[in-house]
Amino acid sequence: KNIQVLLGNVIGLDLDAREVQLDGGRLPYDTLVVAAGSTHHYFGHDEWAASAPGLKTIEDATEIRRKILLAFEMAERETDPSEIHKWLTFVVVGGGPTAVELAGAVAEIARHTLAKDFRSINPADAHVILVEATDRVLPSYPAELSVRGAKQLEQLGVAVRTGTMVVNVSDHAVTVRTGETLEDIPTRTVLWGAGVKASPLAGLLAAAAGLTPDRQGRVPVQPDLSLAGHPNVFAIGDLALCVDDRGQPLPGVAPVAIQQGSQVAQAVLGRLRGKPTKPFRYRDYGSMATI
Repeated sequence: KNIQVLLGNVIGLDLDAREVQLDGGRLPYDTLVVAAGSTHHYFGHDEWAASAPGLKTIEDATEIRRKILLAFEMAERETDPSEIHKWLTFVVVGGGPTAVELAGAVAEIARHTLAKDFRSINPADAHVILVEATDRVLPSYPAELSVRGAKQLEQLGVAVRTGTMVVNVSDHAVTVRTGETLEDIPTRTVLWGAGVKASPLAGLLAAAAGLTPDRQGRVPVQPDLSLAGHPNVFAIGDLALCVDDRGQPLPGVAPVAIQQGSQVAQAVLGRLRGKPTKPFRYRDYGSMATI
């Protein structure tokens, strides 16, 4: 009953005046919590986004679903074998949990979900290729789990290509480099899971606070998740650069954001009672990738 939800675009932040600048006016605050998450990271090639959508939102998911199903429908109508091959080739870029799960899902759709839905083509003939620049998939997991993950993908029919970097993406092909060798992979469907960067709002927040974001655009925070010099402003989730006891950044996963949200809520309530804030301690219950 004490919550109001407003629709608006944040175009600026005045931390001294304690105001959020919206495209439709200004919004004063006593405490500001910024938790706008992250977006896709194309490593300086944002033009690839049009041909290689990523998976961060419900809208992204429906667009990826549309592209996958449309590829089979277009292949069904084609008579040119080379064009059929393009439509039935799916390239997933990245080797983290999102990309691995996505590649497994596409392979499952091709070999099981759509197995009997077409007359001219056999969906099981689809080529699903996972491209990862490092030497193994799931690099944030223990090495033995990376090996098991790669084997499970191959059992589903996914071609796993590690040590391979994408250098160009177009509507008809992906250009990759393995060592010194360049190769064009003809395809009409490219799905991006190679990385994320902080929401553009993080840049506005960092500039307003006089802070320098890291390479992923994240805003550095104090141990209690507030901003240096601005104890009434908190940044949490994927746009916050929060380090653990070893000085390592916490991962951009949901459990971190959920626990940070709970901590900041308690901090706000505690301040109303005159209590000091506490350092954030992440409780890591493990991570899982479902192939």
